[in-house]
Amino acid sequence: MSMPRRVVLITGAARRIGAAIARRLHADGYDLALHYRGSAVDMRSLVGELEAARAGSTLMLQADLAVFDRLPELVAKTVGHYGRLDALVNNASTFYPTPMGTATPAQWEELFAVNARAPFFLAQAAAPHLRAADGAIVNIADIYADKPREDLAIYAASKAALLAVSRGLAVSLAPEVRVNAVSPGAILWPDGGIDDDVQAGLLAQTPLGRIGDPGDIAGTVAWLLGDAASYVTGQVIRVDGGRGIG
Repeated sequence: MSMPRRVVLITGAARRIGAAIARRLHADGYDLALHYRGSAVDMRSLVGELEAARAGSTLMLQADLAVFDRLPELVAKTVGHYGRLDALVNNASTFYPTPMGTATPAQWEELFAVNARAPFFLAQAAAPHLRAADGAIVNIADIYADKPREDLAIYAASKAALLAVSRGLAVSLAPEVRVNAVSPGAILWPDGGIDDDVQAGLLAQTPLGRIGDPGDIAGTVAWLLGDAASYVTGQVIRVDGGRGIG
């Protein structure tokens, strides 16, 4: 009898870095539970692509991660469909500027709800299943958690909280479950674009002198979930072209 495939739940998986992670883990043999909020067209396209490669290997899950009750539901639907859960990748993120003087409590609540609260409570819901599988969690943070931009103070704080959550989970879920974080630098420019001068400034702070690729993040996630990283937990892996040391 063939061994059952490992199952991973990926949040924010419809596009950009989330889609790259989904493609990489699917190629590595995982079955996927793919969460999205509003990118239904992109998600259906991704699922069609992955199902063409291996039928019955994906599950689409729509939810707003700021709605607390949807978090355990995502885990329950994943386990109900596949009968197991081996890994969790908290990739979904809310990102927008909150300049000092105009920031609001509602913005604080929204950014923290998606970027820090949701990963913690998804991990809590997934913990029994991950313990049974000797599984792993990877949280996608951001270089701004350590090097905040002046108009991103709340976003940076929410990602710094995610790093603290990652370390806390690594302690509380050990020894059965490993928990790590990946901190990307400039991998993709924002959807709305970014000024050429800002791009040049960011690249000038990056020793490798170039933008990264979503595959760089996906490969790091795959390594952290795999057996090669079996003695790695509580770590933050910077994938930033060296910008973090600049």
